[in-house]
Amino acid sequence: MQDRSVSPPSFGRLGEGPPPPAAGESFATLLTGAAGARVERIASRAHADPPDRWYDQDADEFVLLAAGRARLAFADGTERMLMPGDWAVIPARCRHRVAWTDPDTDTLWLAVHMPRP
Repeated sequence: MQDRSVSPPSFGRLGEGPPPPAAGESFATLLTGAAGARVERIASRAHADPPDRWYDQDADEFVLLAAGRARLAFADGTERMLMPGDWAVIPARCRHRVAWTDPDTDTLWLAVHMPRP
């Protein structure tokens, strides 16, 4: 017999969720944890952050590109193209932005934000 105080498991499909707006992004939090840890589904299409807008986060971030294509830009001037199955670990305080996502198909990301102790 299962303990009634234990929550049941949750299931879903990464490809199902809020669609991105035209030339934009949609975010859905899939799981939250202690100290602000969270797992997000991000969908984007034809999206690019403005050249002067940088993410400068307090937490380490793991991103997995599940579908589509994207290019990340970093404050040191480097860029990295991501294809389905590619992942990156972006350390806290590493300034970065989305430079480009595929205009022809949804780009799906799985992002895990892990605050540092």
